[in-house]
Amino acid sequence: MVQTIAFIIVFAASMGFFFFSANGLFGMLRLGRAENRFDQIGKRMGRLFKIALAQGKILRHPVIGAIHAAVFWGFCVITLGTFEMFIDGFFGQLFFEHGFHFPIFLGPLYAPFAFSQDLFGVLILISCVIFLFRRIVIRPKRLSGPEMGGEKAVSGDAVFTLCVISVLMLSLFPANALHGVPEMSSGRFATVWFAQLTGFEDGHIAYQIGWWVHIVGVLGFLNFLPYSKHLHVLTSLPNVYLSNLESMAKLPKLDLSIMEDEDASEEDLENMRWGVSDLKDVTWKTILDSLTCTECGRCTDVCPANGTGKVLSPRKIIMNVRDRAEGLAKGHEELEDENHLLNKGYISQEELWACTTCQACIQECPVTIEHVPVIVDMRRHLVQAESEFPEELQTMFSGLENAGNPWSMSGSRMAWAQGMDIPDFDAGEHDVLLWIGCAGAYNDRYQKVVRSFAKLLQRAEVRFGCLGDAESCTGDPARRAGNEFLAQMFIQGNVDTLNELGTKRVVTACPHCFNTMANEYPDFGGKWEVQHHSELLAELVKMGKLQPEAIDERKVTYHDSCYIGRGNDIYDQPRDILNAIPGIQPVEMKRNKSRGFCCGAGGAQMFMEETVGDRVNVTRAKEALETGADTVAAACPFCMTMLDDGITLNGNETVEVLDIAELLDQATTPAAEQPKVPVTAK
Repeated sequence: MVQTIAFIIVFAASMGFFFFSANGLFGMLRLGRAENRFDQIGKRMGRLFKIALAQGKILRHPVIGAIHAAVFWGFCVITLGTFEMFIDGFFGQLFFEHGFHFPIFLGPLYAPFAFSQDLFGVLILISCVIFLFRRIVIRPKRLSGPEMGGEKAVSGDAVFTLCVISVLMLSLFPANALHGVPEMSSGRFATVWFAQLTGFEDGHIAYQIGWWVHIVGVLGFLNFLPYSKHLHVLTSLPNVYLSNLESMAKLPKLDLSIMEDEDASEEDLENMRWGVSDLKDVTWKTILDSLTCTECGRCTDVCPANGTGKVLSPRKIIMNVRDRAEGLAKGHEELEDENHLLNKGYISQEELWACTTCQACIQECPVTIEHVPVIVDMRRHLVQAESEFPEELQTMFSGLENAGNPWSMSGSRMAWAQGMDIPDFDAGEHDVLLWIGCAGAYNDRYQKVVRSFAKLLQRAEVRFGCLGDAESCTGDPARRAGNEFLAQMFIQGNVDTLNELGTKRVVTACPHCFNTMANEYPDFGGKWEVQHHSELLAELVKMGKLQPEAIDERKVTYHDSCYIGRGNDIYDQPRDILNAIPGIQPVEMKRNKSRGFCCGAGGAQMFMEETVGDRVNVTRAKEALETGADTVAAACPFCMTMLDDGITLNGNETVEVLDIAELLDQATTPAAEQPKVPVTAK
């Protein structure tokens, strides 16, 4: 009876303080804007199982991921044993002679249950020792950094947490000691070994000590979590469930409708949200992301900007959001304080403009934090509310405004098609609208790619047409650069044009055009089937409408464009095309597919200069050259330009960069018509 009363007092006090702390956390969430993340329950449950319960992202790192997964799964199993102990605390001394234990209900199933408790208890204990060794001795680079206290810094929070978990696991063995119940020893190999080692054969004293240490430890740890970076123990499952279900490359639409409202007051316009400057502009989900951040550094570790010496750290961006939320919650700061997020006290402009929007950070985050939309939303505020952005972007913005393309090029968008008899698109006659894009229309090098692609469509007897000069920029470069107003002008204009023509299917060779039209245009009323040229070409090869023949033997390494790869899960189709061409020997770069490294052009970086650290494209080109390939295959105009320049800057004048359409064109063109291009030519 005394134990029961003491337990109830400890439990009530602990839970009271926990709910007090939890209310403070919910108060932080209420600082953000509303957002619906409670739809599509089936998809969300599937995502929860795949990423969180099955530890899908954690296991992308096989060794350390398996150790972490063992801890997670172990906690799930051991929580059942802790539940047993809590029931015992409430009712065990009142209704059961030897206390409450699951053998009363589980019968023969208790032995495997008990075995799993001891097994995972031992595995978690071993894992904690390994993690402590890594933290204190090895100190991996991704676990440090300026935002973590400096290079090779040791996180006291992490060390303390690992020590607490170790104590909790050690307390399980005496807590599970024989306690005078013979059937409890069945399957408990570690508990029996502990009892024999310590001499607590009867188990009663060991049970009392272990039981109280474990109960107080669990309740104490629960109340420590809201003030620790290990809050993700509680929030990771909800955060994964509430994560974005659409393409990670899609940017949310910024509502600018008030600008068209004739009845809008000056106050309404002044209060209009142009992007993110502080917590009042982010959604509650962004704040939940920040509270869930494990500070593991996986996002920063794969960031191409950070990896080449830039100041950007995706982890720091998310931690800054959390720091601001905690400052407001504690009353140390005011919501209208000038020390808001976009102030040198938190996030600098240099950080934001270094981002290539490659989505590698989102791909690697084990708790599905969404870094890129927040970064772009901050760019939106800088561009549209503050008129602060790199000077080079003004040239790009002016080109879009005056000429409909980011390079201010004049002339017909169909100059590439001279002599090819490409018809204007007619929905009644054509199955496919070939979207050229600004690079295909005005970049001399990529015009050759579009010609090859068009030839392939003609060869496969695909009924297609083009918009000609009715086509305009999709708005992607302006949107990633933060100029949402300018981007939406192009988006809505293109949507209206394509809808008026009755378009059903669009194909484009540009991943940026593809991603914007496929994922973002539906928010503006543009709902058609959109394909990247690699998808359509792979279909045509599979159907036998394009039958590649042997070309000059060569090693080819394929570079995954971020916007069709990570952004839209198009990995196999480009490789299927290369594998179908006799003479090509595919070789992979060390970082490929979902782990591929950015070319450095995304996020409007194509129109800015890299002045800090190493050039991203040079780093990627070096990885391509290390494969020993004769040819680097690409499927994006930006990637092609960046890789070509990067190879030259690496001092190589022999390796060529070709689009997959060009390689397939060579392999399907009759020999008499095929121009001879030496492998060594660039």
